[in-house]
Amino acid sequence: MTRVLSPVSGRAVGLAGVPDPVFAQAMVGPGTAVDPERGPGRAIAPVTGKIVKLHPHAYVVVDAEGHGVLVHLGIDTVKLKGEGFELLAAEGDEVTAGQPLVGWNPAVIEAGGRSPVCAVVALDAGDGALSDVVETGEVTKGEELFTWS
Repeated sequence: MTRVLSPVSGRAVGLAGVPDPVFAQAMVGPGTAVDPERGPGRAIAPVTGKIVKLHPHAYVVVDAEGHGVLVHLGIDTVKLKGEGFELLAAEGDEVTAGQPLVGWNPAVIEAGGRSPVCAVVALDAGDGALSDVVETGEVTKGEELFTWS
Protein backbone atom coordinates (compact mmCIF):
# COMPACT_ATOMS: atom_id res chain seq x y z
CA MET A 1 0.00 0.00 0.00
CA THR A 2 1.41 3.36 -1.06
CA ARG A 3 0.46 6.55 0.75
CA VAL A 4 0.63 9.43 -1.73
CA LEU A 5 1.23 12.85 -0.19
CA SER A 6 0.22 16.26 -1.45
CA PRO A 7 3.22 17.97 -3.08
CA VAL A 8 1.82 21.42 -2.27
CA SER A 9 -0.57 23.14 0.13
CA GLY A 10 -3.85 24.49 -1.23
CA ARG A 11 -7.36 23.34 -2.08
CA ALA A 12 -8.09 19.87 -3.44
CA VAL A 13 -10.12 20.09 -6.66
CA GLY A 14 -9.95 16.53 -7.99
CA LEU A 15 -8.81 15.70 -11.52
CA ALA A 16 -12.14 17.02 -12.86
CA GLY A 17 -10.97 20.44 -11.63
CA VAL A 18 -7.90 20.44 -13.89
CA PRO A 19 -8.40 22.71 -16.91
CA ASP A 20 -6.85 20.15 -19.27
CA PRO A 21 -8.85 17.22 -20.71
CA VAL A 22 -5.88 14.83 -20.61
CA PHE A 23 -5.81 15.11 -16.80
CA ALA A 24 -9.51 15.87 -16.21
CA GLN A 25 -10.57 12.68 -18.02
CA ALA A 26 -7.87 10.64 -16.21
CA MET A 27 -6.24 9.63 -19.51
CA VAL A 28 -2.83 9.68 -17.82
CA GLY A 29 -4.19 7.79 -14.82
CA PRO A 30 -6.37 8.24 -11.74
CA GLY A 31 -5.52 10.65 -8.96
CA THR A 32 -6.47 14.11 -7.79
CA ALA A 33 -5.35 17.71 -8.08
CA VAL A 34 -4.57 20.66 -5.83
CA ASP A 35 -5.07 24.35 -6.56
CA PRO A 36 -1.95 25.60 -4.77
CA GLU A 37 -1.51 28.50 -2.41
CA ARG A 38 -0.18 31.51 -4.31
CA GLY A 39 3.36 32.57 -3.52
CA PRO A 40 6.84 31.04 -3.61
CA GLY A 41 7.08 27.45 -2.44
CA ARG A 42 8.64 24.07 -2.88
CA ALA A 43 6.86 21.05 -4.30
CA ILE A 44 7.77 17.85 -2.44
CA ALA A 45 8.14 14.17 -3.29
CA PRO A 46 4.72 12.50 -2.95
CA VAL A 47 6.29 9.11 -2.09
CA THR A 48 9.65 7.69 -1.06
CA GLY A 49 11.45 6.27 -4.07
CA LYS A 50 13.52 7.09 -7.14
CA ILE A 51 13.03 10.11 -9.39
CA VAL A 52 12.67 8.50 -12.81
CA LYS A 53 11.71 11.73 -14.63
CA LEU A 54 12.47 15.27 -13.57
CA HIS A 55 11.49 18.33 -15.57
CA PRO A 56 11.14 21.80 -14.06
CA HIS A 57 7.33 21.60 -14.42
CA ALA A 58 6.77 17.90 -13.70
CA TYR A 59 8.32 14.84 -12.09
CA VAL A 60 7.72 11.13 -11.53
CA VAL A 61 8.80 9.26 -8.40
CA VAL A 62 8.57 5.45 -8.36
CA ASP A 63 8.35 3.72 -4.98
CA ALA A 64 9.64 0.31 -3.90
CA GLU A 65 6.36 -1.31 -5.01
CA GLY A 66 6.82 0.03 -8.54
CA HIS A 67 4.10 2.64 -8.18
CA GLY A 68 4.94 5.72 -10.29
CA VAL A 69 3.43 9.00 -9.15
CA LEU A 70 3.37 11.96 -11.54
CA VAL A 71 3.27 15.49 -10.16
CA HIS A 72 2.51 18.09 -12.82
CA LEU A 73 3.00 21.67 -11.61
CA GLY A 74 0.44 23.78 -13.46
CA ILE A 75 -1.09 23.42 -16.91
CA ASP A 76 0.83 24.14 -20.11
CA THR A 77 3.84 24.97 -17.96
CA VAL A 78 6.11 22.92 -20.26
CA LYS A 79 5.93 25.95 -22.57
CA LEU A 80 7.79 28.01 -19.94
CA LYS A 81 10.93 25.93 -20.67
CA GLY A 82 11.86 25.88 -16.99
CA GLU A 83 11.44 29.60 -16.37
CA GLY A 84 10.14 30.21 -12.85
CA PHE A 85 11.13 26.74 -11.62
CA GLU A 86 14.20 25.65 -9.65
CA LEU A 87 15.28 22.01 -9.55
CA LEU A 88 16.23 20.92 -6.02
CA ALA A 89 17.06 17.30 -6.92
CA ALA A 90 18.27 15.31 -9.93
CA GLU A 91 16.82 12.55 -12.09
CA GLY A 92 17.93 9.22 -10.64
CA ASP A 93 18.05 10.50 -7.04
CA GLU A 94 16.58 8.39 -4.26
CA VAL A 95 14.23 10.66 -2.33
CA THR A 96 12.11 10.55 0.80
CA ALA A 97 8.41 11.42 0.83
CA GLY A 98 8.20 15.08 1.80
CA GLN A 99 11.61 16.03 0.38
CA PRO A 100 11.52 19.29 -1.63
CA LEU A 101 12.11 18.60 -5.35
CA VAL A 102 11.15 21.79 -7.23
CA GLY A 103 11.00 25.43 -6.18
CA TRP A 104 8.30 27.47 -7.95
CA ASN A 105 5.79 30.28 -7.54
CA PRO A 106 2.17 29.50 -8.52
CA ALA A 107 1.33 33.23 -8.52
CA VAL A 108 3.88 33.83 -11.29
CA ILE A 109 2.45 30.92 -13.31
CA GLU A 110 -1.05 32.38 -12.95
CA ALA A 111 0.13 35.92 -13.80
CA GLY A 112 1.45 34.49 -17.07
CA GLY A 113 -2.05 33.32 -18.01
CA ARG A 114 -1.63 29.66 -17.05
CA SER A 115 -3.39 27.58 -14.43
CA PRO A 116 -1.16 26.66 -11.47
CA VAL A 117 -3.32 23.62 -10.57
CA CYS A 118 -1.15 20.59 -9.73
CA ALA A 119 -2.22 17.16 -10.92
CA VAL A 120 -1.08 14.20 -8.82
CA VAL A 121 -1.53 11.03 -10.85
CA ALA A 122 -1.04 7.32 -10.17
CA LEU A 123 0.55 6.16 -13.43
CA ASP A 124 -0.67 2.81 -14.78
CA ALA A 125 -3.02 2.30 -11.82
CA GLY A 126 -5.92 -0.03 -12.47
CA ASP A 127 -9.58 0.66 -11.78
CA GLY A 128 -10.24 0.68 -8.06
CA ALA A 129 -6.53 0.75 -7.14
CA LEU A 130 -6.87 4.09 -5.34
CA SER A 131 -8.77 4.69 -2.13
CA ASP A 132 -9.48 7.60 0.20
CA VAL A 133 -8.92 10.08 -2.67
CA VAL A 134 -9.13 13.68 -1.43
CA GLU A 135 -11.02 15.77 -4.00
CA THR A 136 -12.32 18.69 -1.92
CA GLY A 137 -11.24 20.87 0.96
CA GLU A 138 -8.00 22.39 2.15
CA VAL A 139 -4.86 20.24 2.08
CA THR A 140 -1.46 20.81 3.59
CA LYS A 141 1.78 19.91 1.85
CA GLY A 142 2.75 16.42 3.06
CA GLU A 143 -0.83 15.41 3.90
CA GLU A 144 -2.13 12.17 2.39
CA LEU A 145 -4.04 12.67 -0.90
CA PHE A 146 -4.82 9.01 -1.59
CA THR A 147 -3.65 5.45 -1.00
CA TRP A 148 -2.71 3.05 -3.79
CA SER A 149 -2.91 -0.71 -3.30
